Amino acid sequence: MRQWSYLFILFLFSCMQNQQESLTSLTFPEEGKWVDLSHDFSSETLYWPAEPEGFRIDTVAEGMTDGGYYYSAFSFCAPEHGGTHLDAPIHFAEGRKSVDELDLEDLTGPAVVVDVSEKALADRDYLVTQADIQDWEKVHGIMPENIILLIKTGFGQFYPDAEKYMGTEKKGEEGVANLHFPGLDGEAAAWLVKERKIKAVGIDTPSIDYGQSKDFLAHRKLMEENIPAFENVANLDQLPTKGIYVVALPMKIKGGSGAPLRIIARVPVD
Repeated sequence: MRQWSYLFILFLFSCMQNQQESLTSLTFPEEGKWVDLSHDFSSETLYWPAEPEGFRIDTVAEGMTDGGYYYSAFSFCAPEHGGTHLDAPIHFAEGRKSVDELDLEDLTGPAVVVDVSEKALADRDYLVTQADIQDWEKVHGIMPENIILLIKTGFGQFYPDAEKYMGTEKKGEEGVANLHFPGLDGEAAAWLVKERKIKAVGIDTPSIDYGQSKDFLAHRKLMEENIPAFENVANLDQLPTKGIYVVALPMKIKGGSGAPLRIIARVPVD
């Protein structure tokens, strides 16, 4: 009897140790490096085809001054939604948080990467399903609550080639009609909100919803629950599957439905 009690205690200790290791893997990796997940903003920055203008930068001053020192200053103009950017909940849900109302807790924290690139690169209109996420969990364990989910479709490698990345170089209504890129299935988004209680979703495509979406259900299901989205995320191929800590800070636009985003990830080093 004592032997069985001893073995049971060892079993409990082992479970607690494994749980602790799992939790530790979700904390900030002090022995790590930073990875930039942001595309830069320039004349090459990609925007939704319906946007009449993209990113523009103008020179205010540049060169040597009368005082004998160099000075430069520029002004820029850009839509909220384009390049690496944040979608605030108010973008698709009336009365929900705008960019400036998001808490820092909504924008920072442990993250995981779900890689669906093999399927997505074979089908430009691929929808990431609940089954994809559960298949990931069979290997890596159940996603903890308040995680940032990053979806790797493999399309980040094509940025900023509009034809390869978005499916079209056309603008206006014709451009929108010809968008073809992967996204998150709306029902999968609803499941993530209810069953996994994620805090944010990022993706390496122009939109959380796939290019041919007409109802933008993934946006709606996330944003009705005040969950922001990060779109056109870069360099997901440089991240491990988990053990990641993300910092995603948008330009703090008062009342904004979206904003340019500087997103970075802290990853462990071997």
